[in-house]
Amino acid sequence: MFYFDWTMLLALPGLLLGLWAQFRVKSSFAEYSRIRSQRGLTAEDVSRRLLDESGNRNVTITSTHGSLTDHYDPSGNTLRLSQSVYGNTSIAAIGVAAHECGHAMQQHDGYLPLKLRTAIVPVVNIGSSLYFPIFMAGILFSWEPLMNIGILCFALSLVFSLITLPVEFDASKRAVTMLRQGGYLSSEELEGARKVLNAAAMTYVAAVVSSLLQLLRLLLIARSNRDD
Repeated sequence: MFYFDWTMLLALPGLLLGLWAQFRVKSSFAEYSRIRSQRGLTAEDVSRRLLDESGNRNVTITSTHGSLTDHYDPSGNTLRLSQSVYGNTSIAAIGVAAHECGHAMQQHDGYLPLKLRTAIVPVVNIGSSLYFPIFMAGILFSWEPLMNIGILCFALSLVFSLITLPVEFDASKRAVTMLRQGGYLSSEELEGARKVLNAAAMTYVAAVVSSLLQLLRLLLIARSNRDD
């Protein structure tokens, strides 16, 4: 059966890597959230200055609910900082906020991978929600074209994850550069912020690995179904 077969073991490494990455993010953020930056500026203050200095004066900064829910909304040109970051003066909060400012800079500069990621989001959302029922229907009716469509729909998620990698790594690189050049963090503080951002980056690496393994699983199931 599809639900209980040996191919489920393929998903295990991706799951474990994802859990490890999430643990690293939370632990590193918690560690450096306890260390107040020497300049004493809040993450919101630093964000506003970084955006203004990089020519992004029209970007709005708002607070959003949750922890580590920070994100930049390119459609609304809005930087949303989580409650654990917005008014926080810690190294971790400033690093996370600067990372999101990096995304605003990417849009301002016309960074191609960000354009591609933004463009395919609607298609990926549809594909990720439809791939499973389509693939299962193909299995149920032993109709290979339907299985292939399901696999293709899921493959869009992998493409999205692959495009996300350079977007996220570049945003972190921009963040570190801005914080260093602006003197917002000392060299020692910057190292702490970099550790938080590197831990966050691992979650995206884990997403790629997990998607690759799931795609392999779908291909193996489809092949097995054809051979039966």
